[in-house]
This record gives sequence, C-alpha cells and structure tokens, in this order.
Amino acid sequence: MKIEIFDTTLRDGFQQEGISPSVKDKIEIAKLIDDLGVSYIEGGWPGASPKEEEFFETAKKELNLKNAKLVSFGSTRKLNIKVDEDNQVAALLNSGTEYVCIVGKSSKLHITKALQTNVENAISMAVDTVNFLKEHNKKVFFDAEHFFDGYKEDKNTTLEVLNAVVNSGVECFVFCDTNGGTLPLEVRDIISEIRKIYPNQNFGVHFQNDNGCAVVNSMVAVELGITHVQGTINGYGERTGNADLCTLIPNLSLKQNYETINLENLKKLTQTANHIAELVNVKIDSRHPYVGSSAFTHKAGLHASGMAKDSSLYEHIDSKLVGNYTRTTVSELAGRASVITKAEEFGLNFDNTDAKKLIEEVQKLEHYGFQFEAADASLYLLMKKIKKHVPDYFQFESYRVFSERRQDEEVVSEAVCKVNVGNNRYVKTGEGVGPVDALSKALKYCLEKDYQIINKVKLIDYKVRIIDSSDGTAAKTRVLIEFSDSKVKWSTIGVHNNIINASWNALCDGFNYYLINNH
Repeated sequence: MKIEIFDTTLRDGFQQEGISPSVKDKIEIAKLIDDLGVSYIEGGWPGASPKEEEFFETAKKELNLKNAKLVSFGSTRKLNIKVDEDNQVAALLNSGTEYVCIVGKSSKLHITKALQTNVENAISMAVDTVNFLKEHNKKVFFDAEHFFDGYKEDKNTTLEVLNAVVNSGVECFVFCDTNGGTLPLEVRDIISEIRKIYPNQNFGVHFQNDNGCAVVNSMVAVELGITHVQGTINGYGERTGNADLCTLIPNLSLKQNYETINLENLKKLTQTANHIAELVNVKIDSRHPYVGSSAFTHKAGLHASGMAKDSSLYEHIDSKLVGNYTRTTVSELAGRASVITKAEEFGLNFDNTDAKKLIEEVQKLEHYGFQFEAADASLYLLMKKIKKHVPDYFQFESYRVFSERRQDEEVVSEAVCKVNVGNNRYVKTGEGVGPVDALSKALKYCLEKDYQIINKVKLIDYKVRIIDSSDGTAAKTRVLIEFSDSKVKWSTIGVHNNIINASWNALCDGFNYYLINNH
C-alpha cells in the first residue's frame, strides 16, 4: 500500500524555538527533501511575513521539484469576512502552488472559545474556503485542528465538521493531534470508528509529539488504513516537535513493508537529516534512531565480538539501508564499505587500507568538532590527502585581520594575506563587510595572477556554530562556508578556538577544492 508522505518541515517544523532559516536555506532544504522522494512538501504560509512571500516567489523561479508537490498553507476565511475579500486566502491563490492545505477548527471548545462563534459559522468558514479554492483550480487538503481532543470532548460536533468538509470535496481530510496528548489506544479507537462511517474517504494524520507518541500514533493510523501521513525531518516543531519522518519513514518502509519513498532514496536519509541539521544549525542527537551517529555504534566486548560474526546479531536493520554505517569504538574496522562507496562518488579509488585510514582520521576530527555531512568538499580533500594526491597550489605564510567602526556606524574589515605561489611571494590586502569577506578577497588577490579562474569563486553562505558552549568565549567554533562559481556549489568546514582561523581553514579548503577540479 502506498503511503503519501507529507513533509511539513519548512512550515510546522520551523516553528521550533531557535530555528529561523533564510529563504535561501528553505529553498536548499526543499531540494534535499524532494531528493528523498516524499509526496508533498509544505512550503509555508504565504502572506504571513515578507520572508514567506519571498520564499514562494523564489520557489516559482528556482524550485524545480522532481518528486514532490509544493503545498502552500493557510487558514479558513476569517469570521465575518467574505472568502473573496480575505487577504490570506488571496495569498494562497497567488502562491503558485497547485496544492493548498488549510487549517480549520474541529473542536467545539476551540470554536466557541478561540473563534468565539458557533459550530454553524465554523463549518461555513471551512466549506466556503474549500469551495473558493477549488473554483480556482486548487487541490485542497484540510487540517482538522484539535480533531482528537474535539472528538473526545464532543464527537457530534467534530463529525459534523468532518462530514461538511468531506462533502465539499477535499483531496484529504487530516486528523490533527494539535496538543500532542493523544495515546495510541485512543487513536485506534477513534480512527476505527470513523473508518466504519467513511470506508472510502482519503484520510491523513498529523501528530505532535508532546507525549512522545507521534511516530507510534502515525504507525497505528496507517495500520487502520490511513494513507496520508504528515511529519518533519528530525522531528522539528514547536514544543516537543512533530512526528519524526527520519524514524517514521524507515519504520513504515523497512518494518511494515509499506511504500513510502523509493528504497534507493532511503539510503540518503542519514546524509539528508544531517545536512538539514547543519543548515538550521541544530545538532542531531547522536542517539537519534536510524540517522544518529551512534545509532549503529558498538563498544568493545560482547557486542563487538558478536558483530564480527554477524551484524544482525546486534542490529535491527542493515545500517546501509538508511545511509548510516556500523562502527565499533575500539577496532574502527566497520564502515569501510560506506567509505569506499563515498570515495567512488568522488571518482576516487579507495581500498580497505585507505578506508581504514580515513575512518581513523575522520573520527579524530569529529572528536575535535568537525562534521562532514554538509561539507563534501572538505571530505573530498581529506580523501585526496589520504591518497597523497593534493596538489600544492599555494603555501600560507600569515594573515592579519582588523575591523574599523567609523562615525557613521559603518564597520569595515581589512585583511592582509601573505601567500607563496611557486617561487612568487604575494602580500595583498582585501577590504570587506566582515573579516571573512576581507580574508576571501585578500586570498583571491594573492592567487589571481597564477590562477585567474579563481575570480569566478564567490562565497554564498556562511554559518557558525559554537561547540562546547560551556567554555564561553574560549569554546571551539565550527564554520561552514558554501561557495559557487555560478555553475556548481560546494561546501567546506573549519573548526578552531578562534573563529577567524576556523574561517581561514574553510576558505583555503574551498579554494583548493575549486583549483583541483578546474585548474
């Protein structure tokens, strides 16, 4: 049976405290999620903010999805406003998406206290909005907010809303556990009752994780014939988050044999989860099921001994099915196959000895604070170093950076780089809006005479994460820099106690990577 995976990371997931991605980040994340092969990606709420408006305008031009359908999100028309005069409904029409998801009240308590109206008006708001959007050729999903709580409080009201919306012809009616407190047994009882009344209707579920049951509740719903499941990458979302697609998808696909995403795409799950975590600057728990760095890690002793004989003795699935890898903390003998496969992606020929060296080096660097999931260019250079194939394009001598604040509050940074290229020594100065911009320009000026092609390289993104924040200002800093030459993009990483030095190392990796592949 095919299960529609409706990813709501870009909207509901990004309501999580501490997450505020840029439009560029949202576009990049949408591409990563699409590459997994989900059915729908909820992009956000058009008209809710300038950033959301910019996202949908940018998506029209730049977001060419291969697998998923982009969905815009909104609400039913406001109380006492005609649907064709409601600005947020108009924003849904102008979003450029074929599919729209609207949220409406399905709980009598919320209708009377939150909306401060009666059930008849709430139903009219929902049906008017669905009909209006359909008249304008939109395909409509309906998120029934507080459905489970409403059903337990007064199921007659909730069923009245359900019946009216279903009869209006929505693509899917979605049962939402908005407060996240419903238990699996309650899910089974409620959905079973509704399925008897509506045996042929397409229903979906959206579970929050406040009681820790969002994934289990979603699985129970699927067992009962629900074919549309909503959730977020890494379980992002407000309070305790949403149903975690990085756990739910492999559970449905590998444990219950439902069709969710292509099994080849499933092998990208770990890399995708970690890449998105880097983009939103929220570290994945190492013990996260399936995609965490410790999900298939074994210490020396009984487990390691058993793993040497047969990995299935102590692992519930083959780690490669979700793109992760098995490792032991003493021998470091596991994971070679994954490394060799990754090397092949880069066009490098790695044998077991090379793979072992790389694993040992990566683990040292990760212990120091590196994370290579979103920095393939740095990983590529590390692999080339293992093979002793890194050309010596330039030799670093020194750099100096300072920033000056002027009377008009403009802050200008200046960097001086001393670099040797072959027999030539260059001392160049770069001025920029910040120290990293200035360093990048100074390094370019040092290299451009010998490598004119370097002027095509531009820095397009820069992210900083503090590691071991308990150390305060002495903590290590992880820097992720994304580059482009207008044709391709690549990312590098640098880690150091000094943020400027971490940035310098990432800059050097970025320029070296480009020269290796283009000089």
